[in-house]
Order: sequence, then C-alpha cells, then structure tokens
Amino acid sequence: MKKTLVGMCSVLALVAIAAITAAAQGTGRLDGEIRDLQGNPYADVTVTIKNPDNGASSTTKTDKSGKFTVLGLRTGVYVITLVNEKDKLNFQDKKQITEGSENTYNMNFKELAAKQAAEHPEEAKKKDEEQTKFEGLKAHFMAGVAAMNDAKAVKTQLQAAPTDQSLKDKLAADYQTAATEFKAAEQAAGPKDVANHSLAWANLGAADEGLSQWADAATAFQSAVDLKPSAPYYVAEATDLAKSGKVDDAPAACDKAIALDPSVAVMCWKNLGIVMSNAGKMKEAAALLQKATTADPKDDQAWFLLGNALSATIDTKQQGEKMTYIIPPGTIEAYQKCIDVKPTGPYAAQAKAAIDGLQQLDQGVDTTVGKRAKKKGTGS
Repeated sequence: MKKTLVGMCSVLALVAIAAITAAAQGTGRLDGEIRDLQGNPYADVTVTIKNPDNGASSTTKTDKSGKFTVLGLRTGVYVITLVNEKDKLNFQDKKQITEGSENTYNMNFKELAAKQAAEHPEEAKKKDEEQTKFEGLKAHFMAGVAAMNDAKAVKTQLQAAPTDQSLKDKLAADYQTAATEFKAAEQAAGPKDVANHSLAWANLGAADEGLSQWADAATAFQSAVDLKPSAPYYVAEATDLAKSGKVDDAPAACDKAIALDPSVAVMCWKNLGIVMSNAGKMKEAAALLQKATTADPKDDQAWFLLGNALSATIDTKQQGEKMTYIIPPGTIEAYQKCIDVKPTGPYAAQAKAAIDGLQQLDQGVDTTVGKRAKKKGTGS
C-alpha cells in the first residue's frame, strides 16, 4: 500500500508540473494580416512576437495571403517586429494580448504611408520628389546600359564587315546615346547618393572611350574614383590619360590602382605599354612593359610585347663592309621567357620566329656591293 501511495504522489507531481508549464506558455492566440505599400497581401514577412517583461518570444512568417498565427501567448503587451530583408523592411509595433479573447493584428503599409503623409505633408512631398528623382536616375541609367549593350552587338557585326559605314555610324550613335543618358543619370542622383554618382561617372567614361574621347573619359573616371575609389576605374583612367597624351600622369593612376588591388598591376602597366607601342614610343613602352613582367613574371603576353618593344629599338652600326645590329639587352631573353611561361600559348610560335630572326641579325650583314658568297666545295 505504501508503494502505491508513492506512485500516486509521483503522478500528482507530474500533473502539477504539466499544469505549471501550460500556465507559463499561456493560452492566448494572435491572428494577423500584413499588407504591403501597394495594399496587397505581404508574403514572407518574418513576424516576431516578444514579451519584454519575461523575454518570451515566438517567430513565424506570413503566408501568401499575408496572414499569420501565433499560439501560446500569455496576457501582456508584446513588441511585434516585421522584417523582410528583400524590401529592407524592419518595422516595430506594440500589441496588447489578452488570454481567453480574440486577438488580431492588422498592418496595411499603404494606409500607414497615407496617414503619415497627411500628418507630415512637407516630409511626404520631399520623399515623393526624391523617389521621382530616383526613378528618373534609374530610367536614364538603364537607357545608357541598353545603348552600351547595343554598341557591343554592333562591334561584333563590324568584325565581320569592318568597312560597313552604316554599322560605324550606328556604333557612334549608340555610344553618344549612352554618354547622354549616363550624364543625365549622374545629374539625377541625389547629393548623398555617392554610389550611384560614382557608377554613372564610370559608365560615362566607358561611353566616352567608345567615342575615342580619351581626355573626357579620363576625367569621368577621375570623378568616379573621387567619390568611390576603385582599382578598375583607376586602370581605365591611366589608360585614357596615356591615350590622350598625358603620359606623365598615367603611371600615378596605375600606382593608385595597385595600392587598392595589387593584382591589377600587370594589366595597368601592360595597357600603358600597348598605348606607347601604338604611338611608336618604343623606349617608353619597353620601360612600362618591364614593370608588367615584374608584376607578373608568368604573363606570356607581357613578355612577348616587351620583346617586340625592345626589337623596335634595335640600332645599326656600319663597321667597314659589315652592318652590325645592336640588339638591346634582354630582347631575346624576353621572347624566350614568353615561350618558357606558356610553350603552347598563342605567342610562343611568334616568339620563336622572332628569336631565330634576331640570331641571324646578330651575325651582321655584309654590305659589299656585288660580292657573292662562296659555294661550298668549289673554292670560288
């Protein structure tokens, strides 16, 4: 009998614990509905209900109808937090919950916005103006992007028909449209909108490059980095400065790019080297391309370009009846590095041919008029 009493006491204790747990959880229920700024059901909103007195909280999400339900709430004033990361929503409100009665929570952000606008008309007006300006910025920017994409397609067509004047005219028109739209986008950006200002300037720079307006392009990229420093923007600025003739200013832009991202060093120096090569300034090109190969000794193109630049500075010297070619130190080595770095690369065969040609030049050329080479075995 004693054993039976002990067992019953245990059962009573368990029942008491269960009753206490149920009381702690509460029997309150909250049914809610959330609507967005357009008044439509707001799905996937994270809803957190928290009792600041005891720290108890529950979290759920709205369904496709914008509705949610939370159970097990005790009587009290709760903080309701609504979050949607996609829309950058983070809204808090308070709600009295009472056990044993129907508790509902409805939030219509369209109605809330209208109420706030009525209470603060000047603030609402300013916000509407900012929104209108932003929409204008977006429209101009997307129009610029569309024009640049069209220009890209036209360039592809020109590769197949390089003499087609109508395509050339279309390309120039696309770049001009892009430049006009990006200028408008930059002007539409608000004074505190640094990111969009910088982005508009950078895209304007790219459009100016398409128009071969190198000085304007460099200025646009400088405006972009003044607002938001970026290694690729500095690389573009350096290249455009060199193309516009401001060769002495270009390396400084490369240095700034490399300070932000060392991996762009080879590209920046190589770009400047190519610009100088195209301008026929081979000694300057060689100096810049040497920096490129130092930045990345495994760049086969940089070594090949360096070999070409050095080859273009070969000098000659007449010694009696023989013309001697003075090959700059490091020329053959540059071509050989190109081969060693990528033996089956796109420049390897050309580098090998260049080495063969240089080795023949290194022997000099007999310039005696009318002299014939002796035939083997004839003695004459």
